Amino acid sequence: MLKNKIMMMVLGVSLILAGCGSTDNHKGSQKSDGATTTGNKPSSQQTSNSNAASTNTNGESSQSSGKSSNSNNTNANSPTPPTENTPSQSTNVNMSMVTAVRLADFNTGWSGGSGWIAKTASGGKKWTIVYQGSGTVQQIFALNHSDVWATLNQGGNKSKLLHSNDGGKHWGFVGTTPNQAFLHFTSKTTALSGNYLTQDGGKTWNLLPMPKDTVGDVYYHDAKNGWAVTQSTNVLDVKRTNDGGHSWESVMSKSLFSPLSGSTIRSAGTSDAWIELIGGTGMNQTSYSVFHTTDGGKSWTTVIANSTAGGGPAPGFSQDYHNGPINKGSKPGPLYVVNSQIAFMGGACPACEHPNSIGFTKDAGNTWVNSKMTLDGNGDAYLAISDANHGWWITSENEKQSVMYTTTDGGLHWNQVHVFH
Repeated sequence: MLKNKIMMMVLGVSLILAGCGSTDNHKGSQKSDGATTTGNKPSSQQTSNSNAASTNTNGESSQSSGKSSNSNNTNANSPTPPTENTPSQSTNVNMSMVTAVRLADFNTGWSGGSGWIAKTASGGKKWTIVYQGSGTVQQIFALNHSDVWATLNQGGNKSKLLHSNDGGKHWGFVGTTPNQAFLHFTSKTTALSGNYLTQDGGKTWNLLPMPKDTVGDVYYHDAKNGWAVTQSTNVLDVKRTNDGGHSWESVMSKSLFSPLSGSTIRSAGTSDAWIELIGGTGMNQTSYSVFHTTDGGKSWTTVIANSTAGGGPAPGFSQDYHNGPINKGSKPGPLYVVNSQIAFMGGACPACEHPNSIGFTKDAGNTWVNSKMTLDGNGDAYLAISDANHGWWITSENEKQSVMYTTTDGGLHWNQVHVFH
């Protein structure tokens, strides 16, 4: 009997120990599966962040702040981390109103609007969202097919500066523009915006001198060579600097019969300048003129001289001057300079059935040709020209969708290729 009782007790203890061992093994299996599952998620995120960092040359610090951006302790002064967009993010984006456009070639380019940037590789026929965020895109600049920048207006005179160095796959905030002047990069690190210069990719900006009584934005082609328009009583001057703004020389003076209201300057070389002068406005008409030099201001070509009944004489001309050259439309549209020989310019006519027109020169401004085509849209228009024969033209209108047209015959004819939705 005693022997049987001892055997029964040993058997019971063995069963209890076996049961305990089975439970521990089961829990261990759960931890292992759970660790593998949750462990893969951080690994995936780190891989994504690592890739984003490696494609953002000027945004090293933005990646470190990106890792902490998921917490509530983000440094308010740290740049916003790069944003990687997935196809699911673009399903509800309203792309109907375009506010900026830029191309790298006729097939490849970018457009932007309120909270979005899109890319095309098909000449505008198809667009893919490559960035989503707050703010309206004001400008897009492409140095090449890979390095692209965009400015986001979020109120005030300054704008946030985005950069992508992989053609738009990844974007990162790199700084803030000092103004809303025309932004252009001369290298990955050097850019100019009006009379401000950055040499660290937009993180910091240095003020360059400009002359007194400047009308519109100063334009610096590079850190040394710049152009400005000034006006005094009844006189306008185009001034040039080749020493970074320390001294300015008047290279063109003309009498004014009415004050200037603005100017636009573009340059295709250190000795090249296209000067658009905006005059008076009245009855939905604005007078303007365009001048061009290829020799640093020693000689000038009158490219356009549009006087209007409502706006008065074209700047630099008297009211009775009607010899042109004339660009179609009663108001100036966008000016796009391709090089020292080629420039396109839109015209606007709010009172016309088809308000948008376009003209161009391909001989440095010696002759001006107006396309016979006119397009709909009373809103802002945008040009992006690739070469003498190929270009994009986007028109818009409030509460309607922006429409994109392209030309392959130098601007004589334009074909609709896309309606933005």
